[in-house]
Amino acid sequence: MEYLPNITFLLILVAGIGYFARNVKRLYRNIKLGKDVNVSDNKSQRWKNMARIALGQTKMVVRPISGFLHIIVYVGFIIINIEVLEIIIDGILGTHRVFASLGVVYDFLIGSFEILALLVIVSVVIFWIRRNIISIKRFINPEMKGWPKKDGNIILYIEFVLMLLFLTMNGADYQLQNIDALHYVKAGSFPVSQFIAPLFSEMSEDSLIILERTAWWLHIVGILLFLNYLYYSKHLHIVLAFPNTYYGKINPKGQLDNLASVTTEVKMMMDPNADPFAASTGENTGEPDKFGASDVTDLNWVQLLNAYTCTECGRCTSECPANQTGKLLSPRKIMMDTRDRLEEVGKNINKNNGELIADGKQLLGDYITTEELWACTSCNACTEACPVSIDPLSIITDMRRYLVMEESAAPSDLNNMMGNIENNGAPWPFNQMDRLNWKNES
Repeated sequence: MEYLPNITFLLILVAGIGYFARNVKRLYRNIKLGKDVNVSDNKSQRWKNMARIALGQTKMVVRPISGFLHIIVYVGFIIINIEVLEIIIDGILGTHRVFASLGVVYDFLIGSFEILALLVIVSVVIFWIRRNIISIKRFINPEMKGWPKKDGNIILYIEFVLMLLFLTMNGADYQLQNIDALHYVKAGSFPVSQFIAPLFSEMSEDSLIILERTAWWLHIVGILLFLNYLYYSKHLHIVLAFPNTYYGKINPKGQLDNLASVTTEVKMMMDPNADPFAASTGENTGEPDKFGASDVTDLNWVQLLNAYTCTECGRCTSECPANQTGKLLSPRKIMMDTRDRLEEVGKNINKNNGELIADGKQLLGDYITTEELWACTSCNACTEACPVSIDPLSIITDMRRYLVMEESAAPSDLNNMMGNIENNGAPWPFNQMDRLNWKNES
């Protein structure tokens, strides 16, 4: 019975980490359903981007209020969880505050953790007010109804409760230290929880120990639950922001990717010595099985990583000129739809013992409409605004490429323009010989 708490803790720890590992494996599999793409270039620049954007949060502070609050929550939550290492060691060995021997350093760490915990609580409350009372426009768009809104609030509740448990645990511990309770050595600095401790002054030593132990257990179990909830939440970006910013687009944002097969065709058309029949056979042109993308498996794995990394913050949509003028397009919805469809495909694979069986659905049509795709102006405002280097335009471009090259389903205005370019060398329906007639008019 003496080691029962240690064994129980170890079992909970193994179960929590094991379930998280299963989710990571499933996540990796889903992302790798995308087509391969070479992103091994400019490694030094990629590392700089990851350090600057993911670690340094430089794009978050473009909007100072939300950016500053996010940094508090991000830094606070990460740093405070350094204490999880001590909790894990204590849980396995049956010790209490195993790092207390660090003395002044330990006092500084615990004191810093408490101040950050208080700041996180304040920030979380402000975030909740912004989402639910002030109702900022980017949080009430149609795609944010239902589960996305609930998910955002659930995360805020979890963070609030975890920080409160942390401070309650320390407050009870501080009170136990003051009454020289057995095993509760004087260690740590408690600038916040010392003001909570008087609430427990009338409690007996046994009751204080139960309170401290309960808060301790709920805190570590809550962290493990939070860790496993990430897979089902927009807060998966806590983990994926780092690889996503590393593999993010480093070419000029206005530079679109060209299809190798189309480039080959154009070069042959411009070469007077080329054999026109060689191009039509498709030999050495690298022609793909499908031009563009109609479903998630047609996208590349970086685009699928983008979808899972989406924070649903709505900065992309609030900057989108098409959305601002009342068009149906929302870049955030494009990413959320891509992720939802990818999850649906993943569940299909799970259901069919690892085999992907056609379900009669696809990203185009069932999730994203052509109206949304053609509303895009290709201005890249969404990619510039994204705080974690997501590129919604690349998905829109690939899906429009499919519509044009596979379905011949471009809007009539666009078809007319392309026909005019082919016949007249310009987007206007005027013969080249008549192009300058306007100057003779007076």
